[in-house]
Amino acid sequence: MTAPMTMNRLIHAAVRRDLERLQAALANAPDGDRARAADLERAYAYLHSELTRHHEGEDTHIWPMLAKAGVGQELLGAMQEEHHAMSDALAETASAMKTYVASASAADAAAARASVVRTQEVVERHLAHEEKELEPQLLPLLETPEWKAVEKKLSRQSPGVAGRFFAWLTDGMSEPGRAYLRSTVPTPVVALLSRLFGRRYIKEVAPVWKESR
Repeated sequence: MTAPMTMNRLIHAAVRRDLERLQAALANAPDGDRARAADLERAYAYLHSELTRHHEGEDTHIWPMLAKAGVGQELLGAMQEEHHAMSDALAETASAMKTYVASASAADAAAARASVVRTQEVVERHLAHEEKELEPQLLPLLETPEWKAVEKKLSRQSPGVAGRFFAWLTDGMSEPGRAYLRSTVPTPVVALLSRLFGRRYIKEVAPVWKESR
């Protein structure tokens, strides 16, 4: 049975997409191309910030709500430990990307790619675990007042934060993903926020993934 689409799964798809894009781009990075190195480091930093914000929201709002709803502490504790492991892996990759930017060498691009691959493994373990074990316990709670209160807190973002998020989220999104997003957030709202406040992503990050070099 196909799992139901959720905003959480849309975010997970965007994270997987960017890590795959990055490791593929680093595999083809030309030696000495400082502009390309800077572009890839900037794109990774964007992913890093979006994923960090997502996990901070889970730690601050979602896990406590689930604990009150009776979800086992063992599972929630595992989620928190996996977040810590992901944070460490993402920081390691950030360091590797900075080293690559400083030299733009093929050797440092290869080292950064190896770090991305390791980070992919850590991230995928968590995302798959969350989707398999935690989401089935969350889905029955989605119409409860407790979850609605959490949703309200999570959506209480500045237009700038929301615009950057939607620009990133929708870049290369699948049609089923777009259909779900349309059912959740009015299309004009997504478009307006993305175009006005996600302009930096649209101008400086999205083209990085279309670069053929």
